[in-house]
Amino acid sequence: MHNDEPRRSRRARHHRAPGSSADDGFDGYDGFDGDGDLDDYDEYDTHAGSGRFFGLTALSTVLPGAGLIPTRRRSFGLLLLLGALLLGALTLFYAWRKGFVVAALDLAVRPRILVTLLVATVVGAVLWCAGILLTASETAPRGPGRGWRALFAAVCCLLVVAPAVTAVRYLTIQHDVVSVLTGSNDADEEDANAWADKPRVNVLLLGSDAADDRVGVRTDSMMVASIDTQTGQTVLFSLPRNLEFAPIPSTNPLSRLYPSGYDCGDECLLNGIWTLATDHPDLFPGDDNPGLTSTRDVIGEILGLEIDRSLVVSLRGFQSLVDAMGGIDINVKERVCVSCKLVNGRIVFTDDKERWIETGQQRLDGYHALWYARSRAGSDDYSRMRRQRCVTGAIIDQADPVQLLRNYPALANVVKDNLTIDIPTSELPAWAELVGTIQEEGSIRSLPITNKVVRVADPDYAKIRRLVQSALNPPRQTAAPSSSAPAATPTPSESEPAATPTPSEPTDEVQDLATAC
Repeated sequence: MHNDEPRRSRRARHHRAPGSSADDGFDGYDGFDGDGDLDDYDEYDTHAGSGRFFGLTALSTVLPGAGLIPTRRRSFGLLLLLGALLLGALTLFYAWRKGFVVAALDLAVRPRILVTLLVATVVGAVLWCAGILLTASETAPRGPGRGWRALFAAVCCLLVVAPAVTAVRYLTIQHDVVSVLTGSNDADEEDANAWADKPRVNVLLLGSDAADDRVGVRTDSMMVASIDTQTGQTVLFSLPRNLEFAPIPSTNPLSRLYPSGYDCGDECLLNGIWTLATDHPDLFPGDDNPGLTSTRDVIGEILGLEIDRSLVVSLRGFQSLVDAMGGIDINVKERVCVSCKLVNGRIVFTDDKERWIETGQQRLDGYHALWYARSRAGSDDYSRMRRQRCVTGAIIDQADPVQLLRNYPALANVVKDNLTIDIPTSELPAWAELVGTIQEEGSIRSLPITNKVVRVADPDYAKIRRLVQSALNPPRQTAAPSSSAPAATPTPSESEPAATPTPSEPTDEVQDLATAC
């Protein structure tokens, strides 16, 4: 409680008889402000007034305008406070209704909303600081310490302005990223979620080894994620890069060159489709990316699926993404060499330093995760495909929004330069919600197209399509009929070798990704 003694003294002095002299203690100040009200804040109550100043100014810093309510600026303070509480309640309700991660993703992919949030952040910060400064002005006592009070008010404003500046920076970066990735690739609002009524949406995931020291683009990793649009259940299909006789649909212009499939011996492999298309731009008038178009068409024909959207990430972008995540946890099932290649059947380390990713649970940064996913020395393409699926699953499952946000400015530049998508801007919110469903409710299974499924030199594409459909629509399991006599269990000498494949052994069965990894 404030000490009221100084105020009573002033009131007593004020009521002295007219004509009282300075010798009687009257200094000429009548104790009233310009409105005729008693001024509670003069040089006699500096200590009490300072406490009120610091308390109410701090309150306006925590709750916009709250410190103005006990002052004559009560109306403005109530307006600020109620506006802030209403905005906060609406934000929490939206986040609770959609889930915090999905809500953040949903807002982050809407360019108009991003601009609105940016403007609202600036206006809100200005009004908040105005409330702090007005509170300081209204409650500041007369007397010494004016400089310290001004500094305190400035620090309070800084506590509001600093996060607002960071928010404006991030919103600007995000708007720029969305604009660069989608460009003018927009769609009408009614087509914003064209696949919503489809039971599944199929996304082509390509890892490109394009770099400054390479000629052309080779699709180093090729996978299709088929996602149930209601449950988020996902099946990953990975294809070996060296498939021959790749079928080219008649709707693709390359079919004019290879009407019976991409057939020219062991030089015509699946991962060469991209380069083949870019070498014949005359066949693709008006197409800015014939390599992606043709790769999508051919892979869709191989799997018997309609590819709805595609995402291409370069190796450099992949490495930076994992680093931005703070690394990924991988259960390494086979020893993998780093910075190495196979020369005459022997593993040679390119920097003359022998390095390995050892077996067991490992935390891999971007550099080592990239080598874990790409290394072929000492293993085969099918082991490599398994590792790529494991890394992809780890990225989807372990992406931490807080960690990504902390490193987002650097990551955004990498995304703009190393990621290509063909998703319209208006469709992004639906994808954000689907990604949230996958993380929260879905599971990921995988079906690798390995040499146990097909011979890469002479693939049975009809069989591949049957396996794909079986993976997407597994038959219902019925309970085995009961038997009065238990089945005989073979002894170890009579039984066959274990059916569980080793990490490098191919399998043609759909597996839960956690089991495969």
